[in-house]
This record gives sequence, structure tokens and C-alpha cells, in this order.
Amino acid sequence: MIRITVVYGLPADPASFNSHYETVHVPLVLAMPELNGFEYSVGDVSPGEGTKPAHMVAVMTYPDHDTLSRSFGSPEGQAAIADVANFATGGASIYTAEFKSALFKEESQR
Repeated sequence: MIRITVVYGLPADPASFNSHYETVHVPLVLAMPELNGFEYSVGDVSPGEGTKPAHMVAVMTYPDHDTLSRSFGSPEGQAAIADVANFATGGASIYTAEFKSALFKEESQR
């Protein structure tokens, strides 16, 4: 499984960031083909010691690199990528990593 993690820096206007993200960016991301999962943080993001403060963290999940490439290369993916400049005034750091699951429990099992 491949995950894209986006860490958004502190925006100039957090209320505008949140509004744009919810009403414009989320629908653009959800329109991306072959996306297996999409989550984003709400509320405060607590940075570790020595880490730059962040406003939001988003995670997108794909089954493999080829699927991710097709999704990001699609017109819908390109629209979502282009939209980041419209709200991420605090910048964004993007990390791509392959994950191996060691433990997974359903919510009802926790």
C-alpha cells in the first residue's frame, strides 16, 4: 500500500484555508480516480519537539505506485494538485511511502 502524506504549514488565514479545503479541495481529491482512502486532520496538529508547526495533515491511500501515478496524472488529479496554490499559503510538505501492515483492527475490535 502506498500513502501520500501532506503536511500543511500554518496558513495566513486559517479560517479561509479551512473553508476552501472543505468546500473546494476535498471534492477535487475525492474525484481522483482509483483513490482507496482519504483522511485529513481536524483541530490542532501537535508537532514534535524541534518540528515546524503544522495546520493540517492529509493522507491519501493507493494500492501501488502505478495506480498512484495514474490518479495524479489524470485531469482530476492535476486539478487537485493545481488547487493547492489557492489555499496553502503556509506551504505543504508531501511525503510518499510504501507501507506494510503489521497490525490492523476494526473499530469494533478496539
